[in-house]
Amino acid sequence: MKRHFLFFVSVAYSYPILRPLQEEIWRRGDDVAWFVEDDCPILLKNNETLLRTLQDVLDYNPIATFAPGNYIYDFFPGVKVSLFHGYPINKRGDEKDDHFSIRGWFDIYCTQGESSTLPFKKLETKYGFFKVYETGWCKTDALVNKSTTAQVRHDRPVILYSSTFTKDITSAPHLFETLSRLVREKPWDWIISFHPMFQDLSVLNQYKELARACPNVTFNESGLVDAELLNSADVLLSDASSVIIEFMLLDKPVVTYRNTTPGRHLLNVTDPLDVEEAIAKAITRPSGLMADIRSYVTMHEAHADGHSSARVLDAVNNYIWYFQEKVRPKPLNLMRKLKLRWKAGYSFIPGFIGTNI
Repeated sequence: MKRHFLFFVSVAYSYPILRPLQEEIWRRGDDVAWFVEDDCPILLKNNETLLRTLQDVLDYNPIATFAPGNYIYDFFPGVKVSLFHGYPINKRGDEKDDHFSIRGWFDIYCTQGESSTLPFKKLETKYGFFKVYETGWCKTDALVNKSTTAQVRHDRPVILYSSTFTKDITSAPHLFETLSRLVREKPWDWIISFHPMFQDLSVLNQYKELARACPNVTFNESGLVDAELLNSADVLLSDASSVIIEFMLLDKPVVTYRNTTPGRHLLNVTDPLDVEEAIAKAITRPSGLMADIRSYVTMHEAHADGHSSARVLDAVNNYIWYFQEKVRPKPLNLMRKLKLRWKAGYSFIPGFIGTNI
């Protein structure tokens, strides 16, 4: 009998994270469906199943629900599994990294490597109402399995520019003039992609116009950074986005502008005038830089072998067999639950689903 699994999508970047897990669920002969929040775009393919209502979810009755975001509906059936939307790079440089905030939603946290597993194991001991499994990140399965070589080569170097949406950190307003010059002067091809949550339309339109005016520039309208996009470039230009680690997983160099946590694994610059030289250096793949990249990546992602999704499903099985209903109860979280139920239109009356509360 097929088991049912559910994907909870609250942010657009969930799609490339969840699809490798979907492939593994199908490979095992089980079934998976998607529930997409109203304010999130529906980007499903023809062979993917969408559950449109809360009642559909309850009727589907999944044994586990997976979420790459920070929250999940408590009334959804099954084990609640956090998959994360990126790596713990603390892009804001805060004293406390929000990546490790425990909000009381999840039964399982699927960590990626030393930088996430060790802190979450300490939190597991502290709170006691969830379990931590180091599985690797599902999205890396697609990165690894769709990359035929560690380095993709082209007739002309391809530069991917991807900026974070965080207002005080994004490089987009500061690098436009530099990129406008480089796309016209250098024998490089460009792909420009902004995070789906990037809100500054005036800046977005500047880069879109640049792409329309220059044949060597492509603008990625979806904003989704998937395996195909990452594999299509030789060098990444960014700021403090977690896509940096994803790109380095493919053994490729990264240039950053005013990165909040710079290190030897990055070619970081603080002046737009230095971007050109840094990119030119990255294209040559200096041996010392590449060694530092490999060391840094291993700390964050210990399982870039294409089997992280399989480990995630094995973790769910292990939790159900050995820990379900045996760990401490989750905190009541009453106010958070009420806010989410109001947002979802879920009635507080048991067994009743309505569009309004």
